[in-house]
Order: sequence, then structure tokens, then C-alpha cells
Amino acid sequence: MVCAAIAALALTGAESVAEDTGTDVSLSTGVEYNIGKYGGTDDIEEIYVPFTLRADFGRLGLRVTAPYLTVSTPADTVITDPGMQAVPGAGETVTESGLGDVIAALTLYDLYVSDSANFVIDATGKIKFATPGETKGLGPGENDYPLQLDAYRFFDRLSLQASAGYRLRGEPPGVDLNDVLLASVGGSYLTSDTTIVGMFYDYRESSITGLDDIQEISAFASFRLSRAWRMEFYAFTGLTDSSPDFGGGLLLSTDLRQLRVSERQDY
Repeated sequence: MVCAAIAALALTGAESVAEDTGTDVSLSTGVEYNIGKYGGTDDIEEIYVPFTLRADFGRLGLRVTAPYLTVSTPADTVITDPGMQAVPGAGETVTESGLGDVIAALTLYDLYVSDSANFVIDATGKIKFATPGETKGLGPGENDYPLQLDAYRFFDRLSLQASAGYRLRGEPPGVDLNDVLLASVGGSYLTSDTTIVGMFYDYRESSITGLDDIQEISAFASFRLSRAWRMEFYAFTGLTDSSPDFGGGLLLSTDLRQLRVSERQDY
């Protein structure tokens, strides 16, 4: 998933924010493809294209993501979360495309800091706005409110991360969605001055009683192309019927402040 793939950017941001009290603004986009049967007999396919604006103001970070989705599912499939969980339907395959749920996130960096242990805890609150509505088949049609704590332990080239959170679910008509626990653990390794690789295990409690919890393993490689540009590749596989069978994607991001510096130097 995208949230795991951008962990490399989150880790580097957590390390640097305490050192730089200026405003950093970045833009990113990419594409993700995933496929799975989710306990049914027919494949459910999704193409996810996120557009993300991220701004860091000292210890506060703001992130807004607006995705474009294309989802192919059997008729009457219920998508509780694009790329996360689906209740398969039956019948002919139908394809829907459009704007997905917009996500706004606010992060407080350095909620707790131990300089001696190189240990940091950040706190993040999000709102997932139900932009397309349930009639488009691109989401449940109700807002969600995730809350999350992220703990980082920094070594020389290795960074470890553990996250825990809780997601307050909306109640769309005809679907009983439960509030759920969220957790992940993993790490990244700086293989060179320009390359980061890492792996994560993600767990999300099922929002529908009786279905498997979501469990995924992902791996990524992030490459700094220049001072202003970074590219990431990632892949993931699901471990339960409620998870995608497999998927992958790429992200391209640019730091606007560094981009302006590069343009001045080129000029």
C-alpha cells in the first residue's frame, strides 16, 4: 500500500524536522496496481493514482492526498476501503473510475524525544472524506477518523518504526462497519547516500464482523535522483482473504524548496 511505501519519506522527515524549523513543501504522485479475490471467486482489480501535497511547519506537518481510482469488481461488491478490504459480489464485472476519498492528515512531530536513545514518537490524526459516495462503488460513502502514534528508533544507517492506531468508522446505509485497530512494524536501511530500502508488516482489524483481519507484507526501495527529486518502488502481498493477493507501484516526489534552489543554481 501507499501508506507503507512512503515510510522512507516519513523516516527521513522525522529525522530532519527537529534540525530545520523552516517550512518544507513537497508534491508527490504515482500509480499503484493491486488485485485480489478477497474470499470470492473473481478478481477485484484497482488502479490508484494519488496526488499529495505535504507541508512541514517545524513540529507540525500537514498532508492532503486526492486520489484518482479505477476499480473493476463483480456486480454488488462492497468496497469498505479501496485497496484494503472488499466484500465480493456476484455477476458481471463492472468498472468505475473517479475521484477517491480525499485524506487530510495533521502530524505532531517529536511528541516524545529521547536524544540519548535516538528515539522519537510522532502523533497523527486524519480525516478521510467520503468524496465519491457509496453509489460510485469507490468507497463506503462515509467519513473515517484514524488516530495513530508512530515510534522511531534511529541507528547509524538503520531506522526502525512501530505504529499503533485506532480508526473511527462512519456508518454507511446497509453496511455495518466496526471501528478498528491499526498496527505496523518494520524498518529502513540507508544502503548509500541516495538509496533507502525497507520492509514493513501491516495489520488492520477487519471492519466487518466475520471477515479476516487485513495483514500485508511490503518492501520498498527509495532513490534520491537529485536534491529535489526522489523516486520509490514498492511491492506488497496479502496474508489473508481480506487482503489483496499482490500489488505494487511507484511514487515520484519533489521538494519545492530544494527545487527552487536547484533552479537558481542552474540559472
